[in-house]
Amino acid sequence: MNSLTDTYVLNNGVKIPCIGFGTWQTPEGEVAYDSVKIALECGYRHIDTAAMYGNESSVGQAVKESGIKREDIFITSKLGNTQHGYEETKEAFLQTLDNLGTDYLDLYLIHWPNPIKSRDSWQTANAGSWRAMEEFYEQGKIRALGISNFLPHHIDALLETAKIKPAVNQIRLCPGLTQDDLSAYCKGLDILLEAYSPLGTGKIFSVKEMQELAAKYGKSIAQIGIRWSLQMGYLPLPKSVTPSRIKENAEVFDFTLTEEDIRVIAGLTDCCGGVTDPDHTNF
Repeated sequence: MNSLTDTYVLNNGVKIPCIGFGTWQTPEGEVAYDSVKIALECGYRHIDTAAMYGNESSVGQAVKESGIKREDIFITSKLGNTQHGYEETKEAFLQTLDNLGTDYLDLYLIHWPNPIKSRDSWQTANAGSWRAMEEFYEQGKIRALGISNFLPHHIDALLETAKIKPAVNQIRLCPGLTQDDLSAYCKGLDILLEAYSPLGTGKIFSVKEMQELAAKYGKSIAQIGIRWSLQMGYLPLPKSVTPSRIKENAEVFDFTLTEEDIRVIAGLTDCCGGVTDPDHTNF
């Protein structure tokens, strides 16, 4: 990967830019609008949002007013936890399109596999959601389908009825947190791993080894973390609302980590915290 616009190729042939701009915890309104606008000005062409983030409208406005052609921007959103099931998903997806002010999505994900509302029937609810998503896919309203926070047993259950295999699983991946078994499972199915919270929600900045590596390469800690994510074969989704950091997070293509340093970063166990168990959430 040599630039922000270099792409991975998904299992259905769709190309996806190798770094996405994350918008989790970015509030609707001026903050979300400005951060997405700045990201696009810095060269990002992949924007990640979700119904649960509550900022789709501001994200969509920034995209629309960027002056960049819609087809040159890859937009992802996700199904909310209270809207699993066939009819609910159809309604939710159309609302997302309306919020974003677009007539199609590049990627649409089931955000969580086992939300509390459908905990007693998550397999059936996911199957219904996926069927609705497949219909939108066949109509050209979604270019690729995916999942987020799914473990192997959730994927196995989905594949029992799915006609279309997920192209992406967006999970928490960051220094010291590589979810090796899940990662290998997804790679075996040709499902691309997207890394949310690739900077450990800020925790990596206080890690001594990351500080030392930043000094070694003459880069910021964030740049080391994002570059590591790319070299691991992940698609990182760094998030910031600070213009200088948004720009900095994109400048990761002029250096390469050694294999030894990649292993060091991967081995920083527990430096960024753990993973939320999707079968025991309270949301």
